[in-house]
Amino acid sequence: MHEDYILTQEDAEILGTNKGLTALLSKEPYNLEKAVRFVKYERKLKKLQVELIRLQSWAIDEGERIIVIFEGRDGAGKGGAIRRITERMNPRHLRIVALPKPTIVEQSQWYFQRYVKQFPKAGEIVFFDRSWYNRAVVEPVNGFCTQEEYEIFMDHVNDFERMITSSGIRLVKIYMSISKKEQAKRFDDIKKNPLKQWKMTAVDEKAQELWDQYTECKNKMFAKTKEGVVSWKIIKANRKTFARVSAIVHVLSSIPYDKNREV
Repeated sequence: MHEDYILTQEDAEILGTNKGLTALLSKEPYNLEKAVRFVKYERKLKKLQVELIRLQSWAIDEGERIIVIFEGRDGAGKGGAIRRITERMNPRHLRIVALPKPTIVEQSQWYFQRYVKQFPKAGEIVFFDRSWYNRAVVEPVNGFCTQEEYEIFMDHVNDFERMITSSGIRLVKIYMSISKKEQAKRFDDIKKNPLKQWKMTAVDEKAQELWDQYTECKNKMFAKTKEGVVSWKIIKANRKTFARVSAIVHVLSSIPYDKNREV
């Protein structure tokens, strides 16, 4: 606990609840500040999830098609943010897409084709845990595409997204940003946890070594897509709870749903 942390009356009341006590006693050493912050986060999250249900109900009734893409370095918390967004929503009207590496057939197709196949039907929201922007960062850094393929992608991506939005699909783009130190810490936690070790891939293993190359390609991606129709929302994600709330707030603020709808 920070030495300058002062427990307020509100904080004391929070710690006196079942959730407050659980949050406080679940980890040692006990930390009053973190316990209070976590309970406040859960309360905030619950309210936001109600709004997400309201948004989804509106999308279903209006036949809206929505795509939300999450990008960011390995370990940035993309999957965790998507889980918090979707865990209370109607699973029949949403999909989470995390595509594996392309097959031989897909490698011979138009690059965007495998992503277009996953686009939403009327009344559906699709969340991409990594997207076509693999070719802007992950693929060139790891040698998974040629320089020519990379340049073609960079030349075409803004036009591709204009096609998406002009067809009536609503597109939201979120980039989760973490520090090199935080990424190393998360990788270490994953390696030590037998329930999470499966998350580490060969690409993840090289992420720290290739940090600067990722940074260079990321910056080129941001510079190029400034000319596009949909801006990136860059979220500082070193603190997972803050990042998840920020992601939800951005999704809600990006879609003009009926905020007065009953749920």
